[in-house]
Amino acid sequence: MEYALKEREELFMSIEGGKSYTIADIEALPDGERAELIDGEMFIMESPSMTHQKILGELHVQIYMHIKNNKGPCEVFLAPFAVYIANDTRNYVEPDIVVICQDDKLDEKGCHGAPDWIIEITSPSNKYMDYGRKLMLYQAKGVREYWIVDPKQKYVTVYDFEHGEGPIVHSFSEPVKVHIYENLSIDLRQFM
Repeated sequence: MEYALKEREELFMSIEGGKSYTIADIEALPDGERAELIDGEMFIMESPSMTHQKILGELHVQIYMHIKNNKGPCEVFLAPFAVYIANDTRNYVEPDIVVICQDDKLDEKGCHGAPDWIIEITSPSNKYMDYGRKLMLYQAKGVREYWIVDPKQKYVTVYDFEHGEGPIVHSFSEPVKVHIYENLSIDLRQFM
């Protein structure tokens, strides 16, 4: 146990040291450790809160049921799910929810290329990532729509990259229109 703790401390120290990482480094992490890569910089992921998990589950159910009921071509996945967003060795993310509408982007390892829709549920420790680094990465790599759900502030920030719109901020008290679908709005009122 002491060795594992020391190994983890060294990993955190080396991440802060400015080394450039690759997907091979992600794959070499100890069991149970999760991290993301953006332009070769590694970011260790913390365990989600109970509120995060409740919202994640509700979002997944609403999206899944819409796709199923409409016999749509898209698929919805929730974290941990690998997204090789740039199809290179220096970028790897595990968004909270991804919707992918092209089967040729999927294999047993995950998604290769940009998902159509990404949702991140933010927390105080990862706001910079969701509103900064990931926002820029997702827009640059061709994600059509990006949502940031903020449980603390009780709002959803929507970026409709496909139509050049956003940010548009919605309260949990109102249904939030999904832009990649004609007839889907997400309801988060139960979390008010």
